[in-house]
Amino acid sequence: MEIKLDKTLSTAMNARIIGSGKETMVLGHGFGGDQSLWGKILPALTQTYQVVVFDWSFSGAIKEPNNLYDPAIYSSYDAFSDDLISLMEELNLYSTVFVGHSMSGMIGCIASIKKPHLFKNLILVGASPRYLNSECYEGGFDMKDLEQLFSSIESTYYEWASFFPSVVIDKNDLESVKMFQESLKRMKPEIGLSLAKTVFLSDYRGILEKVVIPCTIVQTTKDLVVPLSVVEYMKRMIKGNIAVEMIDTVGHFPQLTSPLQFLEIFDRLENTNVSSL
Repeated sequence: MEIKLDKTLSTAMNARIIGSGKETMVLGHGFGGDQSLWGKILPALTQTYQVVVFDWSFSGAIKEPNNLYDPAIYSSYDAFSDDLISLMEELNLYSTVFVGHSMSGMIGCIASIKKPHLFKNLILVGASPRYLNSECYEGGFDMKDLEQLFSSIESTYYEWASFFPSVVIDKNDLESVKMFQESLKRMKPEIGLSLAKTVFLSDYRGILEKVVIPCTIVQTTKDLVVPLSVVEYMKRMIKGNIAVEMIDTVGHFPQLTSPLQFLEIFDRLENTNVSSL
């Protein structure tokens, strides 16, 4: 069952409510994505949950003209977290299970600090508070790596969008690579560059100790974007109850490359929630 929405922000962000479970799950996609990237797991999730999917303001799935995305406003995750809160309040959602992939993981953390009653659990999929290496922190990237990334996005966006998915997704999984390619190519190049700088130059390590909502970190065994050192760092710093779920797959998108293993995490989460009642 899909609920038809007729509200301002939820309409602009292509929000959909699918399923009729007692609990509500909100799925937030990552950089360059849109809600289509949840397609492999959505049918199973809607059997158990009322699921909310949407497109962030940067997404190529947003209807033209895209009046939502302003690079000056979205130069930090703060504006994204405000959008998430506004969307959830508009839909009268609270005590939700929020699944944030990549950048959405940190956005969910920030939103949970501002409005903790909106969240019951945070599922942080390939999330990172900082991508840039420093003397006492391994984020995965040196500044020269990021400068090269920004240069490629700026000069040859569509060539980069064809190549990048095979770096962050198992290149042997052609279907998943193609799905992310198509999503990236729908995003405007100028938005892609602005967003890449917002994401890869971000530093949200300082907010982790303020996160008190129970968290599950979902991490693949071979993720070129987020090294295991980041998982260990987040596990140390987050103050709320925290669990780590490792998925044996290559790349940054376990919801695409290992959907069955990914769904098993929610079965365990549901059983834990039931047993704690």
